[in-house]
Amino acid sequence: MDRRVREELGDFLRSRRARITPADVGLPAGTRRRTPGLRREEVAQLAFISPEYYARLEQARAPHPSREVLTQLVRALRLTDVERDHLHQLAGLPPAPPPGPSREVRQSIVDLLHRLPEAAAVVLSATYEVIAWNPLAAALMEDFSALPPRDRNLIRRTFLTPYRHGRRLYGVSDAEEFARTSAQHLRAAAARYPHDPAVNALVEELLAGSEEFARLWAAHDVTDRPVLCKTFEHPLVGTVAVRCDVLDIADRDQRVVIYTAAPGSPSEEALRLLSVVGTQRMDVPG
Repeated sequence: MDRRVREELGDFLRSRRARITPADVGLPAGTRRRTPGLRREEVAQLAFISPEYYARLEQARAPHPSREVLTQLVRALRLTDVERDHLHQLAGLPPAPPPGPSREVRQSIVDLLHRLPEAAAVVLSATYEVIAWNPLAAALMEDFSALPPRDRNLIRRTFLTPYRHGRRLYGVSDAEEFARTSAQHLRAAAARYPHDPAVNALVEELLAGSEEFARLWAAHDVTDRPVLCKTFEHPLVGTVAVRCDVLDIADRDQRVVIYTAAPGSPSEEALRLLSVVGTQRMDVPG
């Protein structure tokens, strides 16, 4: 690293250190603390590196830090994902790609789902696992909380779950298009996470268990067309026509899928009924 970049790295570390109080990391505050935030030796202790080396990092006198040191500093300084990436860039070591799709949903996204009482909304991982949902989505689709995580994967349910009552995946009108799109997205995800055991196992399971998936996989398509509208065939309220909007959470490689009905439509009334009834006494199709 040249001198200017080392100085940028030192200034960044110093600024992050200054914003953390001892109480934030479980350290005693003491009575002779003259500067805000943690002391250098406290950061070094939390990062499991020597105080002398950490001091040299802040003073732009240290050699190139390793990925291991950067990882320990990220944890010690409680950096956000964006700050972590910035630290790696300053150190000349771009962050390595994540080993697998993130299944951790930010609390702000969870809160957003529950602030949409008239919309059914779910969060999907890169492999189409339903990892968050609101009550109306559970009423419209199924009670995901009653399922083990493995059974919340919509690709697995699309290709490997037998139809019930002659209907596929909640009786959606675009079931065939959804099958194509999900296979395309899974192929792209498998390329992003080539070493993730869970992704590879899912692909192998689908190839072995579904001729339809194997045919779609062999096409090597990675593009898709957005679905703007679809209908659900619900066992209690019948046909529910909804508009479908998808919001990308780029930093987590996740998608928020929001289903809304046209104002004043019979489908809006159906969703209102579902919001009252919830998931009680429902024979939900697969």
